[in-house]
Amino acid sequence: MKTLIQNVEIITMDAQNPYYPEGVILFSGDTIEYVGCLSELEANLGKLCMDEVKVVDGKGMLALPGFINAHTHIAMTAFRGYADNLPLSEWLSEKIWPMEDRLKPGDSYWLSLLGAAEMISAGVTAFSDMYMFTPDIAQAVSDCGMRAVLSRGLTGPDENTEMKFKEVEELAQWQSRTKGRIRMMMGPHSVYTCSPEFLQTCRQWAERYRVGIHIHLSETAREVADCMRQYDKTPVRHLFDLGFFDLPVVAAHCVHLTHDDMDLMARYHVKAVHCPSSNMKLASGFAPVDEMLERGITVSLGTDGAASNNNLSILKEMSLAALIAKGYTGDARAVPAQTALEMATISGAKALLMSDEIGSLKAGKKADIQLIDISSPHYYPKEDPVVHLVYSGYSGDINTVIINGRVVMQDRELVTIDLDRVCREVDRIVKRIRL
Repeated sequence: MKTLIQNVEIITMDAQNPYYPEGVILFSGDTIEYVGCLSELEANLGKLCMDEVKVVDGKGMLALPGFINAHTHIAMTAFRGYADNLPLSEWLSEKIWPMEDRLKPGDSYWLSLLGAAEMISAGVTAFSDMYMFTPDIAQAVSDCGMRAVLSRGLTGPDENTEMKFKEVEELAQWQSRTKGRIRMMMGPHSVYTCSPEFLQTCRQWAERYRVGIHIHLSETAREVADCMRQYDKTPVRHLFDLGFFDLPVVAAHCVHLTHDDMDLMARYHVKAVHCPSSNMKLASGFAPVDEMLERGITVSLGTDGAASNNNLSILKEMSLAALIAKGYTGDARAVPAQTALEMATISGAKALLMSDEIGSLKAGKKADIQLIDISSPHYYPKEDPVVHLVYSGYSGDINTVIINGRVVMQDRELVTIDLDRVCREVDRIVKRIRL
């Protein structure tokens, strides 16, 4: 059955037809068939047989492509609020890694469903993840209906290297199981947790599976200083010399970059993921987003994990990205609202290597749609809807979320996730691992 969303204000994020003040969206199955005015729809497709169309009234709503979280660790919901007021190196080595060692197979299924519930409630329809226990995460994504690009986090070499790559092999099977709704990247954690030889192995596996590489890069000043001390080069140059940039690379954080680093990234189309909340909370610094954008680098948005954020709202990251850029540069024109919204949508799609399928509302693309209630006081007086969304919007304004043509949240009620059960299971897991 076809679905027609009508009487809705639409921001398409399509450069050719960006805005319809009162438009319609028609989709069938998992694919958008039309976005625009009702009169043109009837002229182009003939009078619709309404007996074969489910009609949704979008009055008072703003339709957008779903937000895209281009870097997170979804199962780290277990550690939300656990380790605060520490820099990254201490936070990881003294708090997070020891606690992660207590996780068991099966735990990450429930922890991932909690993260999925939070993201769906905040209008996120697709995410790129790097973590352990990827079979559990993939099962959770499959069950809840989200779209995801999953990476098995890889460090090494160590005694668990063989097991980690077996999980990579298992993860590769999920693309066919979910008809492409779940995809894979290789996920070497960073230059400071992977030897050069191990990084080369990860690159070779990416070539074998014809996938991109998702990696943390130049997140802290210490990471850069240690890389300079050990290899006499920055982390960006280190990866370049290892041949990483011959493949699609998605680099999370990118806080401490030299001009030469950014020139390399621009030349080889390395995609950056800006995670402003996490970078501030861990005192990592402020990414030079304006300079990256000036060079033509694709910059998307990520939340990082809930342990270092502490939530999974891309709408919040979008607002912070616009505000921080202005304060950091002293230029009120840095990262305008439209650019911030692009970072949350179409640029995120580019970071997931899926911009031909998601990131904008356009005929032929996947039906990943969010409807935002813009009847609240903070959307008045009626001005530019993009400006209001970026600077005034809340995740609680998201009313309905559709992923791959399937409604996963309607009128703020989750459809595909039993949140009460998920919270009970998460409480049980957290009590066990924090003993």
